Amino acid sequence: MRRFLLLAIPFLMGGCTTQIVSSGEMAAVAPMLSVERFLQASNDRDIYTMARLFGTEDGSALETGSTIGCGFKKLGSWFGMGDRCQTIQEVELRMDAIAMIVRHDDYTIVSESSVAGRRRPTSRIGVDLLISGRTITDVPFVVVQTGEGRWLVEEIDLARIAGGG
Repeated sequence: MRRFLLLAIPFLMGGCTTQIVSSGEMAAVAPMLSVERFLQASNDRDIYTMARLFGTEDGSALETGSTIGCGFKKLGSWFGMGDRCQTIQEVELRMDAIAMIVRHDDYTIVSESSVAGRRRPTSRIGVDLLISGRTITDVPFVVVQTGEGRWLVEEIDLARIAGGG
């Protein structure tokens, strides 16, 4: 019996192993998923999902902020210190315009790299877009992580898409 237990221990211990995934691998996946979800929402012209996935390190475009926070932003914008809050109508129009430009037949994510010099983790995701039979290569989507850990599309090179680049 003792011999059986000694032989069984290595097999039992093998079942107790865990696989460690480096944070770098996981960090690269989240920005790509945000870009994929944004591209799908743009094809569906789901402007509210797009607005939830588009923004800055401070939050999504759909989160226009509290009345007091917007008041301070508005006051600061009068003195050139920041932007004013956007109305929901402005956000809807902006997302609708982006959806019309980004609408695609297919896409391929071709690259991912970190963006240096930013306060929050930021990635540049390169996407090949197939639009009306032509491929626009390596369109940059800049994706930033918010304080809550969400990844939001912050910039898209719309001129590259519209120009057929």
